[in-house]
Amino acid sequence: MLEGKTVNLRVVEREDLPLCAEWVNNPEINGEYEPLLMFSRADIEKWYDSLGPKERWFFIEKKDGTKIGLIRHAAHGWGTMIGGVIIPSERGRGYCTEAVKIMVDYLFLSKDIVRIQARTNQQNVASQRVLEKAGFEREGTMRKSNFSRGKWIDMLIYSILKEEWKEPRILTQTTSK
Repeated sequence: MLEGKTVNLRVVEREDLPLCAEWVNNPEINGEYEPLLMFSRADIEKWYDSLGPKERWFFIEKKDGTKIGLIRHAAHGWGTMIGGVIIPSERGRGYCTEAVKIMVDYLFLSKDIVRIQARTNQQNVASQRVLEKAGFEREGTMRKSNFSRGKWIDMLIYSILKEEWKEPRILTQTTSK
């Protein structure tokens, strides 16, 4: 478990898949800026079984263990990408910003990488603020790069470089819970 000040990140386990399926299929949790996607429980299990060492999903949990979101990292040929979501009732409280900072600390401390990037819908101002508060810089616009809810939309790309990060900002400790 990755421990922060107000939230922890815990790796998603097989027994968590029913909740993952519920959240992934809930348009309110994914928010108005994400595509409408529907997956069966079998789809979710197949996805989980296909995860390799270069991709991990974590629950964002309050200190009392309440699950309030998901965050992931995935390594691709061009770099490491992160992304996450917080349930609607817990948005606007700084939990996602802290989770992103924890993930950045974890990745720069545990992986031989120099860059982490994220992308967000151009209209999703809240996600843009989260990334900027976590030290990411906006690099540009990927025009009409995502099909969502019947139309092509522009996505913004953000990144943070290891030399900009320098040292852990929020990760307090890791435990094997």
